[in-house]
Amino acid sequence: MSLINEALRAAHAPATRTATPPRIALVLGAGGSLGSAVLEQALAVGGFRQVQALVAAPMAPALAAFQPVNLETLEQHRPVADTAFIVFDRERYVNGRDDAFVRPLPEQLPQLAGRLHAAGVRRLLVVMPHAVASLPQALQRGLASLDEQAVAALDFEHLLFVRSPQAPAAVVAASGLQRVAHWVLGQLQLMVPQREQPVRAVKLGSFAVQLARQLPLSVSGTRVVPPEVVWQASQGDDADVARAWLQREALPEAGAARVRY
Repeated sequence: MSLINEALRAAHAPATRTATPPRIALVLGAGGSLGSAVLEQALAVGGFRQVQALVAAPMAPALAAFQPVNLETLEQHRPVADTAFIVFDRERYVNGRDDAFVRPLPEQLPQLAGRLHAAGVRRLLVVMPHAVASLPQALQRGLASLDEQAVAALDFEHLLFVRSPQAPAAVVAASGLQRVAHWVLGQLQLMVPQREQPVRAVKLGSFAVQLARQLPLSVSGTRVVPPEVVWQASQGDDADVARAWLQREALPEAGAARVRY
């Protein structure tokens, strides 16, 4: 068959079904290191037609695919996006950029989720790096609080709680004996298994976006992404790990450990 015939045949062939159709994403908590990573990854590789962010002050978008959304729009239950991220991040004081974005607090989770559900959001990812390492093992895999159970009761098509490993916060000791005790405990922390070590914000943000991309192809329901899966995604191809975890397949082998800065 000639190249012309092949070209004509391809032109009349039915369109191939795309795995990730263009969608709209909304990021709550786009400030901070983790929130900005989620926003940047959603804009760069998320496969979304438009990426919105909840802002606390007027903002002139520099990208055609980015749209700021104010709290009033969300409160009026106007249709916004089909996929949303609620990112709980530490507050930064390095610049005024973060102040332009609404910073959600953990106690606001049920209220924010309710507004998103009423505004037409079908897929919600809650990215939680705060104090996860201190949770009991059972709660790392299940719903850790009554607030999370209330969010699950809203009946989103897809609801993911993404839990990331996190190092304990540093404690300032008042006495010499306390400093020695904290130093000893700090040495013991070096023995934490690799899969429980903290993951950089950029890697966690990338993995969360990869999960969101592939959610429409997975079984609906509420799921918790445990810290060890987040760690494994940070060691290799996070898209492969996201697909395998969502499809309940064996996870790909983790790559060589990377140097963290």
